[in-house]
Amino acid sequence: MYTQARYFIRTALIYLLGAFAVGGLVLVNQGLSLSNRIGVLLPVFYHLLTVGWITQLICGVALWMFPPLSRERPRGDERLGWFTYITLNVGLLLRVVFEPLHTWTGSWGWTLAVSALLQVLAVGAFVVAIWPRVKGRERRA
Repeated sequence: MYTQARYFIRTALIYLLGAFAVGGLVLVNQGLSLSNRIGVLLPVFYHLLTVGWITQLICGVALWMFPPLSRERPRGDERLGWFTYITLNVGLLLRVVFEPLHTWTGSWGWTLAVSALLQVLAVGAFVVAIWPRVKGRERRA
């Protein structure tokens, strides 16, 4: 497995642990009613699970397993993969930090827009990177 795929997959595993920690905190809070402020972490849990764990794992496995583009450049332009990795993670981390702050304080809403924009850019870059590697099976006569 090459470096870029390993980064995606290992980071996805870290987000899985983070999602379960946040989810566990939310569940304990629901059972014990520790604080009404902890409930706002539920969207953070969902983002960590879906964007951090699932989306990142899918990206890493796809970049690793999809057919090579060519012998000279089997993974195509790897800069697109790194751009995807960076923008996806920066966008997710902005959401994880600032979504609760926005709910608690009423400010920082602009960071959520930046977060969403970065995640949309990441998905677009991933599609551009992986699209040429989606090939049909060549038929032999």
